[in-house]
Amino acid sequence: MSPALVLYYSRHGSTKRLADAIAQGISSQNVPVIVRTVKSIDNSGNAAGDASNDASNTVPVVTLQELEQCSALALGSPTRFGNMAAPVKHFLDSTSSQWLKGTLIDKPACVFTSSSSMHGGQESTLLSMMIPLIHHGMVICGLPYSEPELHNTTMGGSPYGVTHVAHHTLSAPEQLSEEEKALCIAQGKRLATFAKKLADGD
Repeated sequence: MSPALVLYYSRHGSTKRLADAIAQGISSQNVPVIVRTVKSIDNSGNAAGDASNDASNTVPVVTLQELEQCSALALGSPTRFGNMAAPVKHFLDSTSSQWLKGTLIDKPACVFTSSSSMHGGQESTLLSMMIPLIHHGMVICGLPYSEPELHNTTMGGSPYGVTHVAHHTLSAPEQLSEEEKALCIAQGKRLATFAKKLADGD
């Protein structure tokens, strides 16, 4: 089957950590996975020539062909005033051709985010990322409360998608909590399971 696509933007590394853990969950289900980023936005509001954001400069920039061919999509962004970051929105705004062709219809998708505070707009950011995916006809795959970490976490975690609370310090960015990482892996596994079922026509 075609690889699942984990696509994100990360400035300081927190969203990248979520992406890597979700990819781990996907690959644990024997589903191929590729991890990609989006182009940064320069001061004029235009896409930069490379992925110059600090945490993603070693990760390839996604192509529209990779988006079209993916079997599933995990889309991630840091929270910006309760919304997705501009580079993610800029990329989604470039997918009109894929919408017209219906290339993403009936493919499973999930969303994930990180913020610097507990109540920093995580859930509204997740919902903002779902909207264009629904317009593309994708099947949204959240997290059920059968995942025990949703009941136990005192950091990130949401039924709308996995999250991370990133208390940044000058010494080092904060790592994922055990609950956050477990939810990421569970999200990746669930996305991969849906991708396999849909690919098999179940």
